[in-house]
Amino acid sequence: MKKLFILTIIATLSFTSCEDYLEEENKSNVTAEEFYVTEEGYEALINANYALLREIYGQDPWLFMSGTDLYMEGRNPEPPGLSQYSQLSSAEPEVEFLYVRAYQAIQQANAALYYADITEQTELIPQYVGEVKFMRANAYFLLVQTYGGVSLVTEKIDDVVLQFERNTAEEVYSFIISELEEALNLVSTGAFVGRVNHRAVENLLSQVHLTRAYESFGPSDDFSKAAQYADNVIGGQQLNLSYEELWTPGNELNEEVIFSVQFNRESIGISPTTLGHQQQNFFGSYLGGSEVAGDAPYKSYNLCPTRFALSLFEEGDERWEGTFMTEIYGRYYDYFEVEDRSTLEVRHFYEPQWFTAEDRAAYVAAHPEAEYHPFGEHDPEGADISGNFNTIVIKKFDDPESQFVAGGSEDRVSARDFIVSRLAETYLVAAEAYLGAGAAGTGLERLNEVRRRAGVADATLAEFDLDYILDERARELMGEYKRWFDLKRTGKLVERASMYNPLIEVSNFDGSNGLQKILRPIPQNAIDLNQNQNFAQNPAYE
Repeated sequence: MKKLFILTIIATLSFTSCEDYLEEENKSNVTAEEFYVTEEGYEALINANYALLREIYGQDPWLFMSGTDLYMEGRNPEPPGLSQYSQLSSAEPEVEFLYVRAYQAIQQANAALYYADITEQTELIPQYVGEVKFMRANAYFLLVQTYGGVSLVTEKIDDVVLQFERNTAEEVYSFIISELEEALNLVSTGAFVGRVNHRAVENLLSQVHLTRAYESFGPSDDFSKAAQYADNVIGGQQLNLSYEELWTPGNELNEEVIFSVQFNRESIGISPTTLGHQQQNFFGSYLGGSEVAGDAPYKSYNLCPTRFALSLFEEGDERWEGTFMTEIYGRYYDYFEVEDRSTLEVRHFYEPQWFTAEDRAAYVAAHPEAEYHPFGEHDPEGADISGNFNTIVIKKFDDPESQFVAGGSEDRVSARDFIVSRLAETYLVAAEAYLGAGAAGTGLERLNEVRRRAGVADATLAEFDLDYILDERARELMGEYKRWFDLKRTGKLVERASMYNPLIEVSNFDGSNGLQKILRPIPQNAIDLNQNQNFAQNPAYE
Protein backbone atom coordinates (compact mmCIF):
# COMPACT_ATOMS: atom_id res chain seq x y z
CA MET A 1 0.00 0.00 0.00
CA LYS A 2 1.36 3.37 -0.97
CA LYS A 3 0.93 5.71 1.99
CA LEU A 4 1.08 9.42 2.54
CA PHE A 5 1.92 11.47 5.59
CA ILE A 6 -1.31 13.33 6.20
CA LEU A 7 -0.41 16.94 6.91
CA THR A 8 -3.66 17.88 8.56
CA ILE A 9 -6.07 15.81 10.65
CA ILE A 10 -9.50 16.12 9.05
CA ALA A 11 -12.21 17.09 11.49
CA THR A 12 -15.26 14.92 11.08
CA LEU A 13 -18.27 17.16 10.62
CA SER A 14 -21.84 15.99 10.19
CA PHE A 15 -24.15 17.82 7.82
CA THR A 16 -27.83 17.42 7.11
CA SER A 17 -27.60 17.77 3.30
CA CYS A 18 -25.61 19.32 0.47
CA GLU A 19 -27.92 22.32 0.52
CA ASP A 20 -28.01 22.89 4.26
CA TYR A 21 -24.73 22.15 5.99
CA LEU A 22 -25.15 22.26 9.77
CA GLU A 23 -22.43 21.53 12.28
CA GLU A 24 -23.30 18.79 14.74
CA GLU A 25 -21.84 18.30 18.21
CA ASN A 26 -21.15 14.75 19.34
CA LYS A 27 -22.50 14.66 22.90
CA SER A 28 -22.62 10.91 23.25
CA ASN A 29 -18.88 10.19 22.98
CA VAL A 30 -19.57 7.78 20.15
CA THR A 31 -16.39 6.97 18.23
CA ALA A 32 -16.10 7.42 14.47
CA GLU A 33 -15.94 3.65 14.06
CA GLU A 34 -19.26 3.28 15.87
CA PHE A 35 -20.91 6.26 14.22
CA TYR A 36 -19.97 5.57 10.61
CA VAL A 37 -21.43 2.07 10.62
CA THR A 38 -24.90 3.56 11.16
CA GLU A 39 -27.08 4.95 8.38
CA GLU A 40 -27.00 8.43 9.92
CA GLY A 41 -23.26 8.32 10.51
CA TYR A 42 -22.41 7.19 7.01
CA GLU A 43 -24.55 9.92 5.47
CA ALA A 44 -22.64 12.39 7.65
CA LEU A 45 -19.37 11.02 6.31
CA ILE A 46 -20.54 11.45 2.72
CA ASN A 47 -21.57 15.02 3.42
CA ALA A 48 -18.19 15.67 5.01
CA ASN A 49 -16.68 14.68 1.66
CA TYR A 50 -18.81 17.31 -0.06
CA ALA A 51 -17.84 19.85 2.58
CA LEU A 52 -14.16 19.48 1.71
CA LEU A 53 -14.91 20.78 -1.78
CA ARG A 54 -15.53 24.11 -0.05
CA GLU A 55 -11.94 24.10 1.15
CA ILE A 56 -10.54 23.36 -2.30
CA TYR A 57 -12.59 25.95 -4.18
CA GLY A 58 -13.52 28.37 -1.42
CA GLN A 59 -10.13 29.81 -0.61
CA ASP A 60 -7.10 31.23 -2.39
CA PRO A 61 -7.31 31.18 -6.21
CA TRP A 62 -3.58 31.60 -6.86
CA LEU A 63 -2.87 28.10 -8.15
CA PHE A 64 -5.87 28.33 -10.46
CA MET A 65 -5.38 31.82 -11.86
CA SER A 66 -2.03 33.49 -11.20
CA GLY A 67 0.74 33.77 -13.76
CA THR A 68 -1.46 33.67 -16.85
CA ASP A 69 -2.37 35.95 -19.72
CA LEU A 70 -5.68 37.14 -18.24
CA TYR A 71 -4.92 38.44 -14.74
CA MET A 72 -2.16 40.43 -13.09
CA GLU A 73 -1.68 42.18 -9.80
CA GLY A 74 -2.94 45.66 -9.21
CA ARG A 75 -2.30 47.65 -6.05
CA ASN A 76 -1.89 44.56 -3.88
CA PRO A 77 0.65 41.87 -4.75
CA GLU A 78 -0.02 38.32 -5.79
CA PRO A 79 2.34 35.61 -4.47
CA PRO A 80 5.43 36.46 -6.55
CA GLY A 81 6.45 32.92 -7.33
CA LEU A 82 3.09 31.79 -8.66
CA SER A 83 2.38 35.04 -10.47
CA GLN A 84 5.77 35.65 -12.10
CA TYR A 85 7.62 32.28 -11.89
CA SER A 86 11.16 33.66 -11.47
CA GLN A 87 10.91 33.28 -7.68
CA LEU A 88 8.82 30.11 -7.73
CA SER A 89 10.23 27.47 -5.38
CA SER A 90 9.05 24.53 -3.33
CA ALA A 91 9.16 26.68 -0.18
CA GLU A 92 6.54 29.19 -1.35
CA PRO A 93 3.62 28.77 1.11
CA GLU A 94 0.90 29.02 -1.54
CA VAL A 95 2.34 26.04 -3.42
CA GLU A 96 1.25 23.82 -0.55
CA PHE A 97 -2.39 24.89 -0.50
CA LEU A 98 -3.85 22.63 -3.17
CA TYR A 99 -1.56 19.72 -2.30
CA VAL A 100 -2.79 19.65 1.30
CA ARG A 101 -6.47 20.30 0.51
CA ALA A 102 -6.59 17.65 -2.22
CA TYR A 103 -5.04 15.00 0.02
CA GLN A 104 -7.46 15.90 2.80
CA ALA A 105 -10.25 15.20 0.31
CA ILE A 106 -8.59 11.95 -0.77
CA GLN A 107 -8.21 10.71 2.80
CA GLN A 108 -11.84 11.56 3.56
CA ALA A 109 -12.90 9.71 0.41
CA ASN A 110 -10.79 6.72 1.39
CA ALA A 111 -12.56 6.63 4.74
CA ALA A 112 -15.96 6.72 3.07
CA LEU A 113 -15.03 3.87 0.74
CA TYR A 114 -13.68 1.85 3.66
CA TYR A 115 -16.87 2.21 5.69
CA ALA A 116 -19.10 1.56 2.68
CA ASP A 117 -18.53 -2.17 3.09
CA ILE A 118 -19.20 -2.33 6.83
CA THR A 119 -21.81 0.34 7.45
CA GLU A 120 -25.54 -0.33 7.68
CA GLN A 121 -26.51 -1.17 4.11
CA THR A 122 -29.17 0.89 2.35
CA GLU A 123 -30.14 1.28 -1.29
CA LEU A 124 -28.18 4.54 -1.42
CA ILE A 125 -24.78 3.05 -0.53
CA PRO A 126 -23.75 2.28 -4.15
CA GLN A 127 -24.73 5.82 -5.19
CA TYR A 128 -22.69 7.28 -2.34
CA VAL A 129 -19.69 5.18 -3.39
CA GLY A 130 -19.97 6.57 -6.92
CA GLU A 131 -20.16 10.13 -5.62
CA VAL A 132 -17.06 9.65 -3.47
CA LYS A 133 -15.12 8.08 -6.33
CA PHE A 134 -15.90 11.18 -8.39
CA MET A 135 -14.61 13.46 -5.63
CA ARG A 136 -11.46 11.40 -5.16
CA ALA A 137 -10.85 11.43 -8.92
CA ASN A 138 -11.40 15.18 -9.03
CA ALA A 139 -8.82 15.71 -6.28
CA TYR A 140 -6.27 13.59 -8.13
CA PHE A 141 -7.02 15.43 -11.38
CA LEU A 142 -6.21 18.74 -9.70
CA LEU A 143 -3.02 17.25 -8.27
CA VAL A 144 -1.68 15.63 -11.44
CA GLN A 145 -2.26 18.75 -13.53
CA THR A 146 -0.54 20.93 -10.95
CA TYR A 147 2.35 18.80 -9.69
CA GLY A 148 2.64 15.93 -12.18
CA GLY A 149 2.95 12.42 -10.76
CA VAL A 150 1.93 12.19 -7.10
CA SER A 151 1.37 9.41 -4.57
CA LEU A 152 -1.67 7.26 -5.19
CA VAL A 153 -3.22 6.72 -1.78
CA THR A 154 -6.25 4.48 -2.09
CA GLU A 155 -6.75 3.09 1.41
CA LYS A 156 -7.84 4.60 4.70
CA ILE A 157 -4.81 5.52 6.83
CA ASP A 158 -5.10 5.55 10.60
CA ASP A 159 -1.45 5.94 11.60
CA VAL A 160 1.11 8.59 10.79
CA VAL A 161 3.29 7.36 7.94
CA LEU A 162 6.57 9.09 7.12
CA GLN A 163 7.48 7.24 3.94
CA PHE A 164 5.65 7.19 0.64
CA GLU A 165 6.27 6.62 -3.04
CA ARG A 166 5.61 8.80 -6.06
CA ASN A 167 3.53 7.40 -8.91
CA THR A 168 3.98 8.54 -12.48
CA ALA A 169 1.54 10.96 -14.06
CA GLU A 170 0.53 8.19 -16.44
CA GLU A 171 -0.44 5.98 -13.52
CA VAL A 172 -2.41 8.78 -11.87
CA TYR A 173 -4.38 9.50 -15.06
CA SER A 174 -5.18 5.81 -15.46
CA PHE A 175 -6.43 5.67 -11.89
CA ILE A 176 -8.61 8.78 -12.35
CA ILE A 177 -10.25 7.36 -15.45
CA SER A 178 -10.88 3.96 -13.85
CA GLU A 179 -12.46 5.69 -10.84
CA LEU A 180 -14.77 7.73 -13.03
CA GLU A 181 -15.72 4.78 -15.21
CA GLU A 182 -16.75 2.89 -12.07
CA ALA A 183 -18.64 5.92 -10.78
CA LEU A 184 -20.64 6.16 -14.02
CA ASN A 185 -22.50 2.97 -13.18
CA LEU A 186 -23.25 3.98 -9.59
CA VAL A 187 -24.35 7.60 -9.40
CA SER A 188 -27.82 8.98 -9.98
CA THR A 189 -28.96 9.60 -13.54
CA GLY A 190 -31.30 12.35 -12.39
CA ALA A 191 -30.94 16.12 -12.66
CA PHE A 192 -28.23 17.93 -10.74
CA VAL A 193 -29.55 19.11 -7.38
CA GLY A 194 -26.26 19.45 -5.53
CA ARG A 195 -24.96 15.88 -5.63
CA VAL A 196 -22.70 14.20 -8.17
CA ASN A 197 -24.75 12.66 -10.96
CA HIS A 198 -24.08 10.74 -14.18
CA ARG A 199 -23.74 13.91 -16.23
CA ALA A 200 -21.13 15.36 -13.87
CA VAL A 201 -19.06 12.17 -14.12
CA GLU A 202 -19.16 12.14 -17.92
CA ASN A 203 -18.23 15.80 -17.95
CA LEU A 204 -15.15 15.20 -15.81
CA LEU A 205 -14.23 12.23 -18.00
CA SER A 206 -14.30 14.49 -21.04
CA GLN A 207 -11.96 16.95 -19.33
CA VAL A 208 -9.56 14.24 -18.15
CA HIS A 209 -9.32 12.60 -21.58
CA LEU A 210 -8.82 16.01 -23.21
CA THR A 211 -6.02 16.88 -20.79
CA ARG A 212 -4.28 13.51 -21.10
CA ALA A 213 -4.46 13.76 -24.90
CA TYR A 214 -1.69 16.39 -24.82
CA GLU A 215 0.62 14.21 -22.72
CA SER A 216 3.32 12.10 -24.39
CA PHE A 217 1.77 8.97 -22.88
CA GLY A 218 -1.79 9.82 -23.89
CA PRO A 219 -3.48 7.11 -26.02
CA SER A 220 -4.33 8.07 -29.59
CA ASP A 221 -8.07 7.96 -28.92
CA ASP A 222 -8.10 10.44 -26.01
CA PHE A 223 -9.31 13.36 -28.14
CA SER A 224 -12.13 11.31 -29.65
CA LYS A 225 -13.17 9.97 -26.24
CA ALA A 226 -13.17 13.51 -24.82
CA ALA A 227 -15.39 14.63 -27.69
CA GLN A 228 -17.81 11.74 -27.23
CA TYR A 229 -18.15 12.23 -23.48
CA ALA A 230 -18.67 15.98 -23.99
CA ASP A 231 -21.37 15.32 -26.60
CA ASN A 232 -23.05 12.88 -24.21
CA VAL A 233 -23.21 15.65 -21.61
CA ILE A 234 -24.50 18.18 -24.13
CA GLY A 235 -27.18 15.75 -25.28
CA GLY A 236 -28.54 18.24 -27.80
CA GLN A 237 -29.18 20.90 -25.14
CA GLN A 238 -28.65 24.42 -26.43
CA LEU A 239 -27.46 27.37 -24.38
CA ASN A 240 -30.86 28.91 -23.74
CA LEU A 241 -30.16 31.28 -20.87
CA SER A 242 -28.73 34.72 -21.49
CA TYR A 243 -25.27 35.25 -20.08
CA GLU A 244 -26.75 37.69 -17.57
CA GLU A 245 -29.33 35.13 -16.40
CA LEU A 246 -26.63 32.52 -16.04
CA TRP A 247 -24.87 34.63 -13.38
CA THR A 248 -27.87 36.23 -11.66
CA PRO A 249 -27.42 35.82 -7.88
CA GLY A 250 -29.72 33.09 -6.62
CA ASN A 251 -29.86 31.30 -9.97
CA GLU A 252 -26.88 29.02 -9.39
CA LEU A 253 -28.91 25.81 -9.85
CA ASN A 254 -29.94 26.75 -13.37
CA GLU A 255 -30.30 24.33 -16.27
CA GLU A 256 -26.75 24.84 -17.53
CA VAL A 257 -24.93 24.00 -14.30
CA ILE A 258 -23.36 20.55 -14.40
CA PHE A 259 -21.61 20.56 -11.03
CA SER A 260 -21.20 23.13 -8.29
CA VAL A 261 -20.07 23.33 -4.68
CA GLN A 262 -23.05 24.12 -2.51
CA PHE A 263 -23.21 27.10 -0.16
CA ASN A 264 -26.05 29.09 1.37
CA ARG A 265 -26.45 31.83 3.93
CA GLU A 266 -27.77 29.55 6.68
CA SER A 267 -24.93 27.06 6.39
CA ILE A 268 -22.26 29.71 6.98
CA GLY A 269 -24.25 31.53 9.65
CA ILE A 270 -22.18 30.25 12.58
CA SER A 271 -19.10 31.92 11.07
CA PRO A 272 -20.10 34.10 8.12
CA THR A 273 -16.59 35.37 7.46
CA THR A 274 -14.83 31.99 7.35
CA LEU A 275 -17.27 29.42 5.94
CA GLY A 276 -18.25 31.02 2.65
CA HIS A 277 -15.95 31.43 -0.34
CA GLN A 278 -13.75 34.15 -1.79
CA GLN A 279 -14.56 34.19 -5.47
CA GLN A 280 -16.11 37.65 -5.42
CA ASN A 281 -13.13 39.07 -3.52
CA PHE A 282 -10.75 39.04 -6.45
CA PHE A 283 -10.77 40.38 -10.01
CA GLY A 284 -10.96 44.11 -9.60
CA SER A 285 -10.04 47.26 -7.75
CA TYR A 286 -10.94 48.11 -4.20
CA LEU A 287 -14.40 49.73 -3.98
CA GLY A 288 -14.13 51.60 -0.72
CA GLY A 289 -13.67 50.90 2.95
CA SER A 290 -15.89 50.77 6.00
CA GLU A 291 -17.75 53.87 4.81
CA VAL A 292 -19.52 51.75 2.20
CA ALA A 293 -20.02 48.68 4.33
CA GLY A 294 -22.97 46.70 2.99
CA ASP A 295 -23.04 48.71 -0.20
CA ALA A 296 -20.19 47.08 -2.10
CA PRO A 297 -18.25 43.81 -2.05
CA TYR A 298 -14.66 43.65 -0.95
CA LYS A 299 -12.32 43.54 -3.96
CA SER A 300 -8.71 42.77 -3.24
CA TYR A 301 -6.95 44.59 -6.11
CA ASN A 302 -4.95 41.35 -6.56
CA LEU A 303 -6.18 39.67 -9.76
CA CYS A 304 -7.12 42.48 -12.13
CA PRO A 305 -8.00 41.64 -15.76
CA THR A 306 -5.10 42.41 -18.10
CA ARG A 307 -5.49 44.75 -21.03
CA PHE A 308 -5.27 41.71 -23.27
CA ALA A 309 -8.19 40.10 -21.43
CA LEU A 310 -10.32 43.21 -21.88
CA SER A 311 -9.37 43.51 -25.56
CA LEU A 312 -10.77 40.06 -26.37
CA PHE A 313 -14.38 41.32 -26.34
CA GLU A 314 -15.96 42.80 -29.45
CA GLU A 315 -18.94 45.09 -29.79
CA GLY A 316 -22.19 43.22 -29.30
CA ASP A 317 -20.71 40.44 -27.17
CA GLU A 318 -23.17 40.05 -24.32
CA ARG A 319 -20.41 38.64 -22.16
CA TRP A 320 -18.81 42.10 -21.83
CA GLU A 321 -21.76 43.46 -19.84
CA GLY A 322 -22.45 40.06 -18.28
CA THR A 323 -18.91 39.73 -16.94
CA PHE A 324 -17.88 43.27 -15.97
CA MET A 325 -19.48 46.01 -13.87
CA THR A 326 -19.14 48.65 -16.57
CA GLU A 327 -21.27 51.19 -14.70
CA ILE A 328 -20.97 51.63 -10.93
CA TYR A 329 -23.86 53.40 -9.23
CA GLY A 330 -23.79 55.42 -6.01
CA ARG A 331 -24.67 52.20 -4.26
CA TYR A 332 -22.88 49.33 -5.98
CA TYR A 333 -25.46 46.64 -5.23
CA ASP A 334 -28.26 48.67 -6.79
CA TYR A 335 -27.23 46.98 -10.02
CA PHE A 336 -28.67 43.73 -8.64
CA GLU A 337 -31.44 45.07 -6.43
CA VAL A 338 -33.07 47.94 -8.37
CA GLU A 339 -35.27 46.79 -11.23
CA ASP A 340 -35.35 50.11 -13.10
CA ARG A 341 -31.87 51.64 -13.00
CA SER A 342 -32.51 54.30 -15.61
CA THR A 343 -32.75 57.11 -13.03
CA LEU A 344 -29.77 56.05 -10.91
CA GLU A 345 -26.67 58.19 -10.82
CA VAL A 346 -23.63 56.61 -12.45
CA ARG A 347 -20.46 57.22 -10.46
CA HIS A 348 -17.97 55.33 -12.66
CA PHE A 349 -18.03 54.14 -16.26
CA TYR A 350 -15.48 51.80 -17.83
CA GLU A 351 -15.14 52.18 -21.57
CA PRO A 352 -14.97 49.17 -23.93
CA GLN A 353 -12.26 49.03 -26.56
CA TRP A 354 -14.65 49.60 -29.47
CA PHE A 355 -15.83 53.05 -28.33
CA THR A 356 -15.15 55.82 -30.82
CA ALA A 357 -14.58 59.48 -29.99
CA GLU A 358 -18.24 60.04 -30.84
CA ASP A 359 -19.33 57.24 -28.49
CA ARG A 360 -17.27 58.74 -25.70
CA ALA A 361 -18.65 62.24 -26.23
CA ALA A 362 -22.21 60.93 -26.26
CA TYR A 363 -21.74 59.01 -23.02
CA VAL A 364 -20.14 61.94 -21.23
CA ALA A 365 -22.96 64.23 -22.34
CA ALA A 366 -25.58 61.78 -21.06
CA HIS A 367 -23.76 61.13 -17.75
CA PRO A 368 -21.82 64.25 -16.78
CA GLU A 369 -21.73 63.09 -13.16
CA ALA A 370 -19.77 59.90 -13.95
CA GLU A 371 -16.03 59.48 -13.64
CA TYR A 372 -15.09 58.25 -17.10
CA HIS A 373 -12.41 55.56 -17.37
CA PRO A 374 -11.14 55.33 -20.99
CA PHE A 375 -10.07 51.97 -22.35
CA GLY A 376 -6.39 51.48 -21.65
CA GLU A 377 -6.68 53.41 -18.39
CA HIS A 378 -8.74 50.95 -16.34
CA ASP A 379 -6.44 47.93 -16.49
CA PRO A 380 -3.33 47.34 -14.33
CA GLU A 381 -1.05 48.57 -17.12
CA GLY A 382 -2.78 51.88 -17.60
CA ALA A 383 -4.58 52.66 -14.36
CA ASP A 384 -3.38 54.74 -11.45
CA ILE A 385 -3.60 51.83 -9.05
CA SER A 386 -2.91 53.94 -5.97
CA GLY A 387 -6.61 54.71 -5.57
CA ASN A 388 -9.96 52.93 -5.58
CA PHE A 389 -12.27 52.20 -8.54
CA ASN A 390 -9.36 52.49 -10.98
CA THR A 391 -9.52 49.06 -12.60
CA ILE A 392 -12.61 47.43 -14.03
CA VAL A 393 -14.41 44.91 -11.80
CA ILE A 394 -15.64 41.41 -12.66
CA LYS A 395 -19.16 41.36 -11.29
CA LYS A 396 -20.50 37.93 -12.18
CA PHE A 397 -19.56 36.37 -8.83
CA ASP A 398 -20.89 39.20 -6.65
CA ASP A 399 -23.10 38.23 -3.72
CA PRO A 400 -25.35 41.15 -2.70
CA GLU A 401 -26.18 39.40 0.58
CA SER A 402 -22.58 39.03 1.70
CA GLN A 403 -21.04 41.05 4.47
CA PHE A 404 -18.48 43.74 3.76
CA VAL A 405 -15.49 42.74 5.85
CA ALA A 406 -12.57 45.10 6.04
CA GLY A 407 -10.23 42.24 6.88
CA GLY A 408 -9.60 41.71 3.21
CA SER A 409 -9.05 38.81 0.88
CA GLU A 410 -8.73 36.23 3.67
CA ASP A 411 -12.42 36.55 4.52
CA ARG A 412 -14.77 33.99 2.99
CA VAL A 413 -18.09 35.78 2.90
CA SER A 414 -19.93 34.74 -0.26
CA ALA A 415 -22.69 32.16 0.12
CA ARG A 416 -23.43 31.75 -3.59
CA ASP A 417 -22.80 28.28 -4.98
CA PHE A 418 -19.37 27.93 -6.57
CA ILE A 419 -19.92 26.71 -10.14
CA VAL A 420 -17.26 24.16 -11.05
CA SER A 421 -18.57 23.08 -14.46
CA ARG A 422 -21.28 24.28 -16.78
CA LEU A 423 -22.63 23.53 -20.23
CA ALA A 424 -20.91 26.28 -22.23
CA GLU A 425 -17.52 25.00 -21.12
CA THR A 426 -18.53 21.50 -22.19
CA TYR A 427 -19.25 22.89 -25.66
CA LEU A 428 -15.74 24.37 -25.67
CA VAL A 429 -14.22 21.09 -24.46
CA ALA A 430 -15.98 19.36 -27.34
CA ALA A 431 -14.68 22.02 -29.76
CA GLU A 432 -11.10 21.50 -28.63
CA ALA A 433 -11.43 17.71 -28.59
CA TYR A 434 -12.84 17.54 -32.11
CA LEU A 435 -10.08 19.84 -33.34
CA GLY A 436 -7.49 17.52 -31.77
CA ALA A 437 -9.21 14.48 -33.24
CA GLY A 438 -9.02 15.92 -36.75
CA ALA A 439 -12.70 16.88 -37.05
CA ALA A 440 -12.34 20.66 -37.06
CA GLY A 441 -15.68 21.24 -38.77
CA THR A 442 -17.58 19.52 -35.97
CA GLY A 443 -15.48 21.32 -33.37
CA LEU A 444 -16.31 24.66 -34.97
CA GLU A 445 -20.02 23.88 -34.69
CA ARG A 446 -19.64 23.33 -30.94
CA LEU A 447 -17.70 26.56 -30.47
CA ASN A 448 -20.19 28.57 -32.50
CA GLU A 449 -23.03 27.55 -30.20
CA VAL A 450 -21.20 29.43 -27.45
CA ARG A 451 -20.75 32.44 -29.74
CA ARG A 452 -24.42 32.29 -30.79
CA ARG A 453 -25.53 32.72 -27.19
CA ALA A 454 -23.05 35.60 -26.78
CA GLY A 455 -24.65 37.42 -29.72
CA VAL A 456 -21.55 37.54 -31.94
CA ALA A 457 -20.84 36.24 -35.44
CA ASP A 458 -19.79 32.66 -36.04
CA ALA A 459 -16.10 31.91 -36.17
CA THR A 460 -14.86 30.60 -39.50
CA LEU A 461 -12.94 27.42 -40.21
CA ALA A 462 -9.97 29.49 -41.36
CA GLU A 463 -9.55 31.09 -37.93
CA PHE A 464 -10.49 28.06 -35.86
CA ASP A 465 -7.36 26.85 -34.08
CA LEU A 466 -6.09 26.29 -30.54
CA ASP A 467 -5.40 29.97 -29.92
CA TYR A 468 -8.91 30.88 -31.03
CA ILE A 469 -10.35 28.32 -28.62
CA LEU A 470 -8.25 29.75 -25.77
CA ASP A 471 -9.50 33.25 -26.62
CA GLU A 472 -13.07 31.99 -26.61
CA ARG A 473 -12.54 30.23 -23.29
CA ALA A 474 -11.20 33.52 -21.92
CA ARG A 475 -14.33 35.41 -22.99
CA GLU A 476 -16.71 32.76 -21.72
CA LEU A 477 -14.95 31.64 -18.52
CA MET A 478 -13.36 34.86 -17.24
CA GLY A 479 -12.59 34.44 -13.53
CA GLU A 480 -13.80 30.84 -13.29
CA TYR A 481 -10.63 29.24 -11.88
CA LYS A 482 -9.74 27.59 -15.21
CA ARG A 483 -7.01 29.62 -16.89
CA TRP A 484 -3.74 28.18 -15.58
CA PHE A 485 -4.98 24.67 -16.32
CA ASP A 486 -6.05 25.71 -19.82
CA LEU A 487 -2.64 27.14 -20.70
CA LYS A 488 -0.71 24.31 -19.06
CA ARG A 489 -2.85 21.64 -20.78
CA THR A 490 -2.41 23.08 -24.26
CA GLY A 491 1.29 23.83 -23.93
CA LYS A 492 0.62 27.56 -24.27
CA LEU A 493 1.55 28.70 -20.77
CA VAL A 494 4.97 30.18 -21.50
CA GLU A 495 4.00 31.67 -24.85
CA ARG A 496 0.79 33.41 -23.81
CA ALA A 497 1.76 34.42 -20.28
CA SER A 498 4.96 36.08 -21.50
CA MET A 499 3.21 37.68 -24.48
CA TYR A 500 0.21 39.16 -22.70
CA ASN A 501 1.19 39.60 -19.03
CA PRO A 502 3.60 42.57 -18.70
CA LEU A 503 5.12 41.17 -15.51
CA ILE A 504 6.25 37.91 -17.10
CA GLU A 505 9.11 37.22 -19.50
CA VAL A 506 10.03 33.91 -21.09
CA SER A 507 13.18 33.78 -18.99
CA ASN A 508 11.07 33.83 -15.82
CA PHE A 509 10.24 30.19 -16.50
CA ASP A 510 13.89 29.10 -16.53
CA GLY A 511 14.47 26.42 -13.90
CA SER A 512 17.06 23.85 -12.96
CA ASN A 513 18.50 21.24 -15.33
CA GLY A 514 17.72 23.38 -18.37
CA LEU A 515 13.98 22.85 -17.81
CA GLN A 516 11.12 25.31 -17.56
CA LYS A 517 8.87 25.79 -14.54
CA ILE A 518 5.66 24.43 -16.02
CA LEU A 519 4.58 22.05 -13.27
CA ARG A 520 4.46 23.50 -9.77
CA PRO A 521 7.02 22.14 -7.30
CA ILE A 522 6.14 19.46 -4.78
CA PRO A 523 5.79 21.41 -1.49
CA GLN A 524 8.98 21.44 0.55
CA ASN A 525 7.16 20.28 3.69
CA ALA A 526 6.09 17.10 1.89
CA ILE A 527 9.65 16.50 0.71
CA ASP A 528 11.16 17.15 4.15
CA LEU A 529 8.72 14.89 5.99
CA ASN A 530 9.18 12.02 3.57
CA GLN A 531 11.82 9.50 4.63
CA ASN A 532 11.80 7.89 1.19
CA GLN A 533 15.02 9.32 -0.25
CA ASN A 534 14.01 8.22 -3.75
CA PHE A 535 11.01 10.55 -3.86
CA ALA A 536 12.03 13.08 -6.50
CA GLN A 537 11.23 16.78 -6.69
CA ASN A 538 10.05 18.03 -10.07
CA PRO A 539 13.35 18.43 -11.96
CA ALA A 540 12.95 22.15 -12.78
CA TYR A 541 13.16 22.82 -9.01
CA GLU A 542 15.99 20.48 -8.00
